[in-house]
Amino acid sequence: MGRKTQSAKGLTASLPFYKRAVELDPNFAMPYAAMSAIYANLNEIGRAAENARKAYELREKVSERERFYIEASYYLIGTGELEKAAQRYELWQQTYPRDFVPYGNLSFISSALGNLEKGLEEAREAMRLEPTNEINYGNLGNAYSNLNRLDDAEAVYKQAEERKLEGEEVLWYRYQLAFLKGDAAQMAQFVSAAMGKPGTEDALLAGQADTEGWYGKLKNARELTLRAMDSAQHNDAKETAASYQAAAALREVESGNREQALAAVDAALKLAQNRDVRAMAALALARAGDTAAAEKLAAELDKTFPLDTLVQRYWLPTIRAAVILERKDPNRAVELLKTASTIELGQPTALAVFLCPVYLRGEAYLMLHDGNAAATEFQKFIDHRGLVVNFPWGALARLGLARAYAMQGDTVKARKSYQDFLNLWKDADPDIPILKEAKTEYAKLQ
Repeated sequence: MGRKTQSAKGLTASLPFYKRAVELDPNFAMPYAAMSAIYANLNEIGRAAENARKAYELREKVSERERFYIEASYYLIGTGELEKAAQRYELWQQTYPRDFVPYGNLSFISSALGNLEKGLEEAREAMRLEPTNEINYGNLGNAYSNLNRLDDAEAVYKQAEERKLEGEEVLWYRYQLAFLKGDAAQMAQFVSAAMGKPGTEDALLAGQADTEGWYGKLKNARELTLRAMDSAQHNDAKETAASYQAAAALREVESGNREQALAAVDAALKLAQNRDVRAMAALALARAGDTAAAEKLAAELDKTFPLDTLVQRYWLPTIRAAVILERKDPNRAVELLKTASTIELGQPTALAVFLCPVYLRGEAYLMLHDGNAAATEFQKFIDHRGLVVNFPWGALARLGLARAYAMQGDTVKARKSYQDFLNLWKDADPDIPILKEAKTEYAKLQ
């Protein structure tokens, strides 16, 4: 019943059945594994890891196919060892070539590691093997979007709509695609469709908050974040709510609102302290100048997640580079960020938080007065717009690009980039520190 409901009505709706299954039999491994995957998709990664570990402990009496599922999930979600998880999924593929699950999860791993073309190939194969699973449509459409293939993504979502697959995944991805296409009416339509749906309403409200942040409307963004958090908590998703608050801290801190960022971090950490919340909070703390608190959180992450690929290769180098930048040592920051370079195009959280190492590298090169190298980094946000979507750092990267061109002495390109940013932020809250800086810098070019 859980599986049937998951397929027909989405992830959140299926959870009560899996919970009931383990109430009836606490030693039944597969419902724990299923809940682990659902919680991971819903951004409740602490719960996801807990259920993955529980399933792993109970794996002795399961079938071979179930063992593949449980062991791969344990590495993927329980310990975060993406390469080990990939090995299990590849072995599963060889043993049961008609199963779609390993292809879908390998697509997720490839995307998390920034291997976007490989992620697309695997998502295509998962869809070929199982065209009735909603998550496959979300994964494939998103894989196309990541590569700026927006029309292909649209075609995939239309197929999902025709099959009446309407869970959390597709609606969220369709909202992102509408943003990329600049279709405000469709975005509003998707938000409206999500209202009242557990697990979907909060995600779309958080997406709206990012969109407002993209345009510099931070007051609106704050209100929407609070609504998203209320909705998530109402549906017993405290970790998700904390993630929204931590992501909001990143939005605030790069806009120059350090006090709001610190308050958001404090609120997020009081609510829940899973891996992603602590990682985003640590980065926001470093950027806000509280390097001691950032280093303390980074040390906790290192100790708690020693094997986690994204913590070790993405988050820790980025957080440490942010700390070092705050101490005005850009050369060291660039050096630290080399660790993240191979996976910098990856997705480090279930939220749309992208290219953090790239942004910091750009900032480091600006500090080094290397306009050419800085421009290369900030340009990545524009080249990968389908990946960045509405993550507000993507809008701010246009200002970084303008500063880089100005540093090179290329007044024409600098002026155009300043205009691009100021046009995006034409209706922004007027009191945002970074907006005031941008206007002053632009005026000097005239």
